[in-house]
Amino acid sequence: MSTFSTAKALPPALTRTGALSPAFAAGAAALLTVLGVASIWPTAQALWGLWTTDALKSIGMVVPAVSFLLILRVWRSLRWEMDGTWWGLAILAITAVAVAIRNQSVLMLVLSPSWTIYFPPHSLVAFAYGAGAVLLFGGRRLFRASLFPIILLWFVNPIPHIFNVYVDLPLQRASAHIARGFAMALGQPLTADRMRLMFTPNFGMFIAPGCNGIRGAVTMGFIALIAGYLYRFRWRAHVLVVLGAVFLGYVFNFVRLCTLVLYYLLALHVPSLQDKAENADYLIGAALFLIACMMLFTAIQRLGAKASLDRGETEQTSVLALPLAPASDAPSRGVNLRLAAMAVFTIFSCFIVVRRMEAQRPNAALLADESALGAFPETAGGFHLVRRWNENLIGGALLFHWAEYAPVSGEGSHVSIGVSPVLGSHDTLICHSARGEDPLWQGETVFPTAGSDPVAFHTSFYNDGATQFLEATTLCNGSTCGEHSAAQMNFGFVYSRPDPKTLLSQEASRPIPILLKVETIDTTLPVDIARKQLNGDLQAFLSAVNLDNLTKPYRRN
Repeated sequence: MSTFSTAKALPPALTRTGALSPAFAAGAAALLTVLGVASIWPTAQALWGLWTTDALKSIGMVVPAVSFLLILRVWRSLRWEMDGTWWGLAILAITAVAVAIRNQSVLMLVLSPSWTIYFPPHSLVAFAYGAGAVLLFGGRRLFRASLFPIILLWFVNPIPHIFNVYVDLPLQRASAHIARGFAMALGQPLTADRMRLMFTPNFGMFIAPGCNGIRGAVTMGFIALIAGYLYRFRWRAHVLVVLGAVFLGYVFNFVRLCTLVLYYLLALHVPSLQDKAENADYLIGAALFLIACMMLFTAIQRLGAKASLDRGETEQTSVLALPLAPASDAPSRGVNLRLAAMAVFTIFSCFIVVRRMEAQRPNAALLADESALGAFPETAGGFHLVRRWNENLIGGALLFHWAEYAPVSGEGSHVSIGVSPVLGSHDTLICHSARGEDPLWQGETVFPTAGSDPVAFHTSFYNDGATQFLEATTLCNGSTCGEHSAAQMNFGFVYSRPDPKTLLSQEASRPIPILLKVETIDTTLPVDIARKQLNGDLQAFLSAVNLDNLTKPYRRN
């Protein structure tokens, strides 16, 4: 008589000790990490707006996905080791608090009139979130092994604003110069406009910023950066490949411009081609980009094969495969507890996001008519309301409600005041630098206001050649307003203090930016005299304005 022993099959999610299997636990950790982005939702929203409205920065959209997949690839090579540390949760919590403070206040580092940095920058937030999640679940070993994809998260904003100012625009001029020189070398007379190549009075091409090749160069650079990591290039070879890819992108853009010039010359003799120039530009650009990518991948594969031979690897080794680490029989400690903590963190973050979305939603009166003008008093001390208007994006989205006031006596400057029912903190310095306007002076000015304590404004003075104007900005959280500045011309801080009640309570509220502008058409006045005169007019106006009443229609409490 034989005896048979039977064993009950365990679910694939469980090990023999009753704990979660490493693969299942890692899957749960990955899911919670994705959902936990709710803790940095304002940054995620800002990045999404950046990617979808700025074609130059749209490549940043693929960075989080690529980084996520590369981290999972490394984690798989470690057999889903769950040796996490609670320091990861601390980093996640600190990052979430920093984002919440930024969403309710202003903190800018002014490095020059055209270069300001918000704190914390979106790139730092993405990097800190990725690092915290990796440390929480995978631990130090996974962090070290996946350092490249974690650092890759820094490029969610691939082109910083300072790059646009000092690199993008000069490249635009260089591209126009090369295209113009090529056309003139072919004997084609052109108009005097350096950025427009007019072959006839009604047929020509404009060298826009997007024509300078920077998009293709950045894309090629990222392709080379990631491919070099997958092929495990040595750092010198890696740097050279990336630089070569960027250079290749620029070279092929110049080829594209010259080819487009040839198309325009052909279209002069074949008029039916003239209304198809835009599509021809897309077709030429796509074909050249495809050729450049093929050349780049050919070079990368050859360098990768050479690097594999140098390391003594066989040809059968896949570039997407990493050597698997030996399996560990020791169960991870605290895995369930860390998963539970991350789940609670995620649920709480989602709840906060829902509350903030309610706060950002306009009230019923504003929704009734999206084109409705702002609510402003008819008079403010010695000033009376002249006109009201709305400032909208090209797509129609509302940015600011504006009102213009004139002095009743007829002496003095008109004052314009704008209140945004939709924006959070607003950086006017970046807006001006994008238009090539640098402040002649900037600093903090405290103005008395009606019905409240004096309010600190960040003020800046400009001269655009046609007018001299003074701008003052502040941020209101509830009934508290203030935007402080420790900025000098080339270095300093601009900041506002968040309302602790808004941060700690669950009330649906949001900051409301206020922008004032007063100007004079007398551009011959010395800067100090003009600024003093405009500052006096602004002070006279604000002394009769109650900012609490002005922002109340757009608050949700």
